[in-house]
Amino acid sequence: MESSNQVKSSYRSVKQDAIPVPVPVVRALEKLGHDLSLARRRRMLTQASMAERIQTSVATLRRLEKGDPRISIGVIAQAFLVLGELNKITCLLDTATDEIGLSLMNEQLPQRVRNKKHTVSSGAL
Repeated sequence: MESSNQVKSSYRSVKQDAIPVPVPVVRALEKLGHDLSLARRRRMLTQASMAERIQTSVATLRRLEKGDPRISIGVIAQAFLVLGELNKITCLLDTATDEIGLSLMNEQLPQRVRNKKHTVSSGAL
């Protein structure tokens, strides 16, 4: 169960940014930021060093690590690259395993497939 402070923190970050970001998205971004911070520290990288490597400011890196929804996907991808985890970005929405998309496509399949009537005009297929 979440503490009251965590929910207030999520709400505050959404309200202050004036962006209508759903709370589940805020929570996911905060978790991603926390995980990126943890991965950076496990690799013994300072915020200054990491920011330099991802070609951004320390302030932007701090916002990223707090889960700010205004951080671009490009900065996030560069962080993953520096941490040696870029493959995780490329597999985020693999269409071959997109169960919802595949189900929707399957629902649109015809019940029967019929041969079209061909007229023979030149003898070629």
